[in-house]
Amino acid sequence: MAIPTLSPEQLQAARAAATEARRVRAALKNDVRDGSKTLPQALDECAQDDVLAHIRVVDLLKAVPRIGEKRAGEIMARYDIAANRRVRGLGRHQVAGLKAEFS
Repeated sequence: MAIPTLSPEQLQAARAAATEARRVRAALKNDVRDGSKTLPQALDECAQDDVLAHIRVVDLLKAVPRIGEKRAGEIMARYDIAANRRVRGLGRHQVAGLKAEFS
């Protein structure tokens, strides 16, 4: 099956949509970083928004103050979360564990 050829207008629309999605995801991570949202609030918001659901779990964890690469990896290992997992791909027990840890 061949990849469809997109018109210049379609390409421009796709670029704009991708830029907006990155901006929205960065805004959520900044809200978690500055403390205006907690991780459980961010996870709830990700469950409601398709764009936010594409954030990698490790990136969201590293946005939490005092959590770096090592602690994020330990937390993810504790709940059996793969390193490349996105929020959308988390199971209910994994989400519940993360919420309980950061409540």
